[in-house]
Formats: sequence, C-alpha cells, structure tokens
Amino acid sequence: MAQVSAAGAGSPAALPPAPPKVTEVFPLKDVKAGEMGVAYTVFQGVTPEPMAVEILGVLHNSLGPGRDLILAKLRGSKPEYTGVVAGMSGSPVYIDGKLVGALSYRIGEFSKEPIAGITPIESMLQVRDGEIAAEARDRGFSNAAANATTGSSLFDKPSVRSTQAAVNSSPEMRPIETPLVMSGFSQDAVARFADRFKAMGLTPVAGLGGADPNAVQPEPLVPGSSVSMVLIEGDLSMSGTCTVTYVDPKRLLACGHPITQYGPVNMPMTKATVVTTLASPLNAFKIINTTQTVGAFTEDRAAAIMGQFGVKARMIPVEVEVVAPEESRTYHFSVLDNRALTPSAVLVSVYQTLSATNESASEMSYRVTGELGIKGLPDVKLDGVMTSNGMNPAAINTALFVNQAFSKVYDNERQQPVVTGLKLKVEAVPERETAAIDSARLSTTEARAGDTIEVETMLHPYQAAARMVKLKVKLPDVLTPGPMRVVVSDGATVDKMTAMTGAKHAIGLADTVAELNRAHANDRVYVTLLDHAPQAVMDGEALPSVPISMANVLEPLKAADKVQLSGESALVAGSAATDYAVSGSEVLHLDIRQ
Repeated sequence: MAQVSAAGAGSPAALPPAPPKVTEVFPLKDVKAGEMGVAYTVFQGVTPEPMAVEILGVLHNSLGPGRDLILAKLRGSKPEYTGVVAGMSGSPVYIDGKLVGALSYRIGEFSKEPIAGITPIESMLQVRDGEIAAEARDRGFSNAAANATTGSSLFDKPSVRSTQAAVNSSPEMRPIETPLVMSGFSQDAVARFADRFKAMGLTPVAGLGGADPNAVQPEPLVPGSSVSMVLIEGDLSMSGTCTVTYVDPKRLLACGHPITQYGPVNMPMTKATVVTTLASPLNAFKIINTTQTVGAFTEDRAAAIMGQFGVKARMIPVEVEVVAPEESRTYHFSVLDNRALTPSAVLVSVYQTLSATNESASEMSYRVTGELGIKGLPDVKLDGVMTSNGMNPAAINTALFVNQAFSKVYDNERQQPVVTGLKLKVEAVPERETAAIDSARLSTTEARAGDTIEVETMLHPYQAAARMVKLKVKLPDVLTPGPMRVVVSDGATVDKMTAMTGAKHAIGLADTVAELNRAHANDRVYVTLLDHAPQAVMDGEALPSVPISMANVLEPLKAADKVQLSGESALVAGSAATDYAVSGSEVLHLDIRQ
C-alpha cells in the first residue's frame, strides 16, 4: 500500500476550500451529465479537503423502485491516486454551492478510475424528516399533520432491506466499505470473526487505528468531517468510521448507505482524526483515531445513518476475569446494545480476552462462571467447562458458549431485553479436560419406590487413565411398578429429555431466561429416571407424572403446537461433579417392585 501525503490536495485551485456554511439542496431532477461539482473528505487530520467531481449521469431505480443513484467520477491528484477509499462514504457533494448528495457506492473492486455512486440528498433527508415527524407525533400532532409539515417519511415506505441485500450481492455496485477499527484485538481474532462484520459492509482492521475517548478535539463536525460509531469501548475498542454529509444544530447525517439497516439504533457517536490514508488497488482505507464522544447514532436506514448531538447511548458493561497459573488479568469494556451487532461484539471480545495471554494454547480448558444481567428478571447463570474439540480451540468454544446465551436473549420474539451487564470469571487450565462415559452400572437390578441405590459410572478422560464416579440416588416415593429405564448421561442429554419441545410458537423473555437457567452444566454426571407416567413439556419446561385426566385437558394445546406430551416422565434423580466436560450416555434397566 502507498501512503498519501497530507501536503498538496492535487485539485484545481478554483475549488472552494471548505463546504458552504448554509446548506441548500440541489434537486436530483436538475442533475445533468457533464456538470462539475466538488466533494469534501478528510485525507489526513480533521480538516475536509476538496476534490473535483464530474457527474456522469443518473441511474434511475438502480437501488430499487424510486431509489436513484448519481454516477460520478472523482478528479484530482489524491482521489485519482487512492481511488474510492473505505471511510469516504458520506462525503458531501456540491454543485453550484448546493448539496446534491453523498459519495456512498463504489463500482467494482479493481476499477482503474475513481468512479462512485452518490446517494441523493433528498433520500438522506427523509431519515431526518422521519425523526422530525416522530417528534411532532410525540407532541400530540396527528400523523396527517406531521406529514403535512415535513413531507412523506421514510418510515411510511416499504422496507428496503431486501433491496440492499441485492445490491451487496452484485459484483459491480456495492456500498463503500466502512473501516471497522478493532483496537486491542489480535489479527487472529479479526480473521476468525471478520465475516460476521463484513456481511454488514464493515471492513475489520486490527492495529491500524485506535481510540482515545479522553482526547479533546475542538474542531466542530462539519460536512466532510470523519465521524465514528462505537461498538466497543474500554480495554478493547471497536468503531466504524464514515463521513458527515449534513449537519444542523441537533443532528447530522452520514454514510449515505446503511451500516446494519436495523432502523432505530443506539451507538455512541464520536469525532475522529484521520492519521493517514492508504492507497491500494484492492482496498484503500483511512487509518482512524476516534476521540471525544459528542452524541449518539439513533437511526440506521437505507439512505443514511443519523446521529443526535448531546444524546447519551446506553452501553452494556462487561467484566471478564481471566485467571491463569502464571498470568491473571481483569478486562473492563462496554459493548453497544443492538440486536444485530451485540452478540458478535461479545463473541469476538470474549475470545480476545482469552487468547491474549501467553498461556493460551490449543490443548487447554476454561472453567467458566458468570452472570448475564437482564432488567426485571433473574440473572442468566453461565457455568461450565469449555475445552477444545475437533473443530475449535477452547477459547473459541468459550466465546461461543457466552454468545449462545446472548443470542437467545436477543432473539426473543416477544420482548426486547434490557441487558444490564455481563460478568465472567474464566479459569484457565493448561490441559484438555474432557471425559467420555465408557460404562455405567447399578448396585441392584430391583428396587422399590423410596429406596436408595448406587450408580457407578466409568469415565475415560482425554489421554488419561479411567476413573470411577459413584453416587447414591434416592428413588421417588411414587413410581409405576415394572421395568424402568435409568439414563446415566451428560448434561446435554438431560436437557433433551427434560426440556426439549417441538413447539414452534414464540416464548416470552422470562421463559427464555428460565430455560437458560434450567440448562444442566456439562461438568457433571446425571442420573435420570424414565418412569411410565405421562409428561408434558410447556414453554421448554418439563412437567413429569402428569395425571391422565390432566393429559386429556392438555390435548387441545398439543394440537395447537403449544405443548408436547410423551408417555414417559423424565426425572433427574441425582448428579455428581467431575473435573471434566463430560460427554456420552448409558441406558440401564431397573425393575420397580410393588
């Protein structure tokens, strides 16, 4: 890659050195091929620089019905050298001193010329006007009055998510990439999880940028300034950067295309300094340092993202304590609260905290304990032994374990959770602590209800001698006489027997939390009795030994796919702790006498 010097803009001297202080709109209907304009973006530092723009034409309906795109060519020594740069999206384009739109799309990846698509400013202002209309409704105006005041709102139009997906799949037309600076993350962490962010148009880069939230950047945000959205802040940081298109006293518009197109969002908005711009025929991008927070991004829509000044974004505090024999450390950071991005942000962050130690290795294990706090509900308990397997090292499996809980909470279809925090303690063990159930046996083949029996389980640890686990189990006082199956197993098998349901209807957030907390830890051996009595499973919870009369009452719910009925009741009669992540199961038989 070649570095662009800050000296010499390389554009004609006649170009206005700064954007107009008063914003006037150049209508899309007046845009003609051959017109010359000027765009502003930051190549180095904080001051936007001008570059000439030649309008090539208007592509009608190119992004979908009613969504036009202006095609243009950038001129001047810098853009002709760098090409279209990641982080340039949102750069405002003016014709005759009036704002026509924002650089937002690029044509191909190896184009020899800096040709870009411009999102018309009318489309971008719909995002602002939709927010103004919402403010009017909040003050008590009717929808009709609000629309009469501000014009049609973006929120009144059909979703364009499918249109954006179609654009992203095209090899010729795609949004200009948003560089996602991941400070404190290794190249390994970035490479492993990059695809999760690339799918949203974010280009993860490690080490090429940083974050200093205490830095004071006195220069105001103006059209052409770099602006960043924060996904993670603290001991680890992650932020995406694009360019400001429009500013008024309350808000700004940037990017000219969506980041996630999630709609309402809540992400810290910071100023940014461009350290330098690197040129590359494949992926030119800006190296960014984020600085002071000035507000929050509140909308992520098809034509722009919108930030509001003075608004404080809600972040989720995370604490990860990594305890290792020779090196221990506690990490503190915060992640954004967003259904689309938070699980991935937590996933890569937890992985980084574990893989950053000198003791990290493929053949090791992690003992995990922790809580995921949710407002108004019990904490989700996180407990288990994570080890490497044939697919992933232990650090990946630990991160996936935490991510699974986050995803289940965020994917709830009935209720949006308010996550209050995540606290983890991870103890590193320098060996692979897995064990398979080789065999099991009962101390007797016959027993009565209420008796106590002993269960012996032979475990075979990874590359170690077998060991015996014994536990005493008291049988319930009421059991159906006759043969009964006894299952000696790992926790996952118990979860399937006691909580698995075929119901397809959505369950509430409280039920999701309860289901997560009922999950059986993977470092224990469980003894489960399968009695000949009906069992119902409702909202993921097993109701064993249901009377026949009650089973008949529940039959209509079964037809509606809200309950699962089975002929056996699964009852966990006991468990024993081990030092391993246990896998496997054995089925034994016990005759219950009168």
